[in-house]
Amino acid sequence: MWLSRNIQLDPLPRGLHLITDAVLAAVPEAAELSAGLLHAQILHTSAGLTLNENADPSVGVDLASWLDQIAPENARYWTHVLEGPDDMPAHAKAALVGSSVTVPIANGRPVLGTWQGIHLAEFRDHVGPRRVCLTLAGES
Repeated sequence: MWLSRNIQLDPLPRGLHLITDAVLAAVPEAAELSAGLLHAQILHTSAGLTLNENADPSVGVDLASWLDQIAPENARYWTHVLEGPDDMPAHAKAALVGSSVTVPIANGRPVLGTWQGIHLAEFRDHVGPRRVCLTLAGES
């Protein structure tokens, strides 16, 4: 089976947001697979996707704070500034975090560690909906 579909996520504030349930709800066909892969790619350049801690939200807060130090707003070295002070740092953070994740599927279920979840990493303050392309491949 091969399947591809896009989902749209409502605008979210800056930070890391657990989206595992929304992603899995969009591909109920995964339950039919004995073995497969679910790939998710965000279709934007100022946000990212990451597999990370799904139980303690302070991990997301700490990661966001760390990324803010690595790619600060209003740094004198940014030249791409026309879209606001959060835009170029958002691109840099997205390059570090990445735009996609791949999750194995076994016996109809995602293979995630006990404390792992799929997160949308939102790096901008004022954005519209975010689109994510999901590709599911595997055998029944």
